[in-house]
Amino acid sequence: MPLHPQTVSFLEQLASWTAAPSGRDGPAEPTIAEMRERIGAAFPVVRRELPWVGDIEVPGSGGPVPVRLYRPAPPERGPLPAVVYLHGGGWVLGGLDNVDAFCRDLAASAGCVVLNVGYRLAPEHPFPAAVDDAWAVVSSVAREPGRYGVLSGAVAVAGDSAGGNLAAVAALLARDAGVPLAHQLLVYPVTDTAKDTPSWREYGTGYGLDAGSLARFMDLYRDGADPSDPRLAPLRAPDLAGAAPATVITAECDILRDEAEGYARRLAAAGVPVELRRYDGVVHSFFLLPEIFDAGAEAVEFAVRRLRAAFDDHSRQGSAA
Repeated sequence: MPLHPQTVSFLEQLASWTAAPSGRDGPAEPTIAEMRERIGAAFPVVRRELPWVGDIEVPGSGGPVPVRLYRPAPPERGPLPAVVYLHGGGWVLGGLDNVDAFCRDLAASAGCVVLNVGYRLAPEHPFPAAVDDAWAVVSSVAREPGRYGVLSGAVAVAGDSAGGNLAAVAALLARDAGVPLAHQLLVYPVTDTAKDTPSWREYGTGYGLDAGSLARFMDLYRDGADPSDPRLAPLRAPDLAGAAPATVITAECDILRDEAEGYARRLAAAGVPVELRRYDGVVHSFFLLPEIFDAGAEAVEFAVRRLRAAFDDHSRQGSAA
């Protein structure tokens, strides 16, 4: 399908934002430091007020993991389901602030606690640092729900792009550790290291997420690790059976489309309940920009419905027990 007019406008804005500063000499591609400084500055958002938002730390193998915790109701109202959210950014960019507005909205609309994870970034902290931090938070919330004001067993994991990769990996680690998760929400996740799908070739340049940039980030993160390690490439895991039920969201004009949809198909083939939804005419990042993309607002509403349904299923199962 042709690009949606909102996508055309977004890409024009993005091109203006990513243009090199006037008069700057040097490489066409900005440095990691420059990209970190500029990320999120182009598209200001409104941050919803919530009854409780606080920064905490969760013990991890590499030291304390910073987490921002959001509650849609005061703690004295009792425990709630929870979503552990892992931000995107190619394992190199991003942090708590970049998905703060989204996590606030998610907590309010899904009626759950949201834990926004500030995992360590490459190249300073290559693989498996981000995996270790993600798993530290997921396992802590799932095993000690009372510590976070969370309902026992009602924990989901979610993430976008590289964060979707970490969410998928965390769901497999949870399965292997016997830690039940209510759901996994994967938004255009990175699931492989091969970079050889038709969508990588068709949408590699000019559609927001540049194939060369992501390949660069992947190399910085991988840092020589085995590219077939399932903690890097969950699509290459030998068996996906027993993973948490899943929702997979993709964008038509995104280099990650094919590998994300391939992962959804493999989950389904392994007997994992999964719903895949592709949004036509849009590009990577649409999900986190509902103020720009109508499809983004629709996708967020869909994701919220899926999470609420997963938490409702948990409640029904608990009542039956």
